[in-house]
Amino acid sequence: MDNRAEVREFLTSRRAQVTPKDVGLPAGTNRRVSGLRRSEVATLAGVSVEYYTRLERGGISGASPEVLDAIARALRLDDAERAHLFDLAHAASPVARPPRRRSAKGWTPHESLQWALDAVIAGPAFVRNGRMDLLAANQLARAFYMEVYDMPVQPPNIARHVFLDERASEFYPDWDAFAEVTISILRTEAGRDPHNKELHDLIGELCTRSEEFRRRWGAHNVRHHGAGFKTFRHPVVGEVTLAFEGLEMAAEPGLTLTIYTAEPGSASEERLRLLSSWSADECRTETQEEQYRS
Repeated sequence: MDNRAEVREFLTSRRAQVTPKDVGLPAGTNRRVSGLRRSEVATLAGVSVEYYTRLERGGISGASPEVLDAIARALRLDDAERAHLFDLAHAASPVARPPRRRSAKGWTPHESLQWALDAVIAGPAFVRNGRMDLLAANQLARAFYMEVYDMPVQPPNIARHVFLDERASEFYPDWDAFAEVTISILRTEAGRDPHNKELHDLIGELCTRSEEFRRRWGAHNVRHHGAGFKTFRHPVVGEVTLAFEGLEMAAEPGLTLTIYTAEPGSASEERLRLLSSWSADECRTETQEEQYRS
């Protein structure tokens, strides 16, 4: 991915979303832009118009944290957008080390990680990378994401399921919200690691095959996605509303451990139990069939 283009499009898109009224400036007349002018951003950030113009054209390498902070304030960036701006600046630095991002190919969870996942029995628990590949999971997570696991292209990938699998509109009742979250995770990862070929290939595939993805990708939206609630409609047990916690793994930079749990005593908790029982029965059946064939 072209880091300069990413910087240019991100700053331009954020500038278009801020009006003079938002920052206490007079609107004036004969405005030809939907948001702030470059000169207005430069004034608010305390830099020259020439310098801000160079930054917005992609020349962000070497920008100091103080300047980046000033631009973030001028453009009213939220925490996720500010972090994305700093990621873009870091990626543009000629001395920046490429981040360690786990490839799905040839990587297997170490034994203790799988033990930890398997120890979670009340809800789905899985590990994903920034590309949204499912790299490791407990039995309940594999049953929960059964549609993702049975897609023909491997490794199992949540983004492909959201945008390329017709079943996704049923699995995600609020498909629009899931689509936006998926885009924001991929966009954030692209800012951190713009030269990741596997990520580049995935985004290219999704842009080619999904008009919805292509349209939403161009918005350059990012957000933090660490905790909250989601509602799913599972093909086996029906609708469940689950809390989720996403934890960055210190021992494996670039990977996130996510655990879904249901409210104690709720219908969703009972449906997760049913899914766990169904999954155990399926595993026993598969084991018996394998033993019979052997």
